[in-house]
Amino acid sequence: MVRPVVGIIGNSHLINDQYKVHAGGQMNTEAVSQVSDCVPFIIPADPRHMSVTELMETCDGFLFTGGRPNVHPEEYGEAATAAHGDFDRARDGIALPLIRACVESGQPFFGVCRGFQEVNVAMGGTLYPEIRELPGRMNHRMPPDGTIEEKFELRHDVTFSEGGVFHKLMGAQKVRTNTLHGQGIKTPGARIVIDGYADDGTPEAIYVKGASGFTLSVQWHPEWNAGQDPVSRVLFEAFGKAVRSWAAGERTPALKAV
Repeated sequence: MVRPVVGIIGNSHLINDQYKVHAGGQMNTEAVSQVSDCVPFIIPADPRHMSVTELMETCDGFLFTGGRPNVHPEEYGEAATAAHGDFDRARDGIALPLIRACVESGQPFFGVCRGFQEVNVAMGGTLYPEIRELPGRMNHRMPPDGTIEEKFELRHDVTFSEGGVFHKLMGAQKVRTNTLHGQGIKTPGARIVIDGYADDGTPEAIYVKGASGFTLSVQWHPEWNAGQDPVSRVLFEAFGKAVRSWAAGERTPALKAV
């Protein structure tokens, strides 16, 4: 039996600072293939090469991944500054309209880190350029030193809304996650429900209210160790179930709070 296809939003990258490529992290493809049980399909995120309609007809669901470049602040009505970091306007050009189209159609997607931020911006929300500069916030960025295991170490708790979508899915109101991001939600977009926070008040888990499909998104990186970490596994399994339902023509209701 042919598995459904998950489009993994790729990032622009330079090999040896010269050779341009569209790339996706291996941990994303492993999580989609081994935990969601879907075919991973890396998308060269550039609207010059494809349309939103073509992507939605080709793929059964989408994973909006993390990435070093940030969503351009012009997308939420602010001027770019050095604090906003690097940008990928081509990815903005395909990811943001694709998210809005999926919300309207009910086609499932899962947002991770930058993808979490893209979902908020696509729905009209704004972002802080640097979370660690806000009073009372911790440094959520990737540790500069150490092994890859140390960089993705579980570093803080996320507390979900009691009886909310994530609480219901996880079977627990508090979980432990990694953290590797600089930006974060400033104002939530229309229909964005913040369903989980870090201890310092940083939004960490969201979904789109009233959407007919799977729209869960998280600020951390569940693709790391997705097969073994109990929090990550639950998320990717739920996403895979939603994708398979879509591929089978079943328009099942989105996850709801209890």
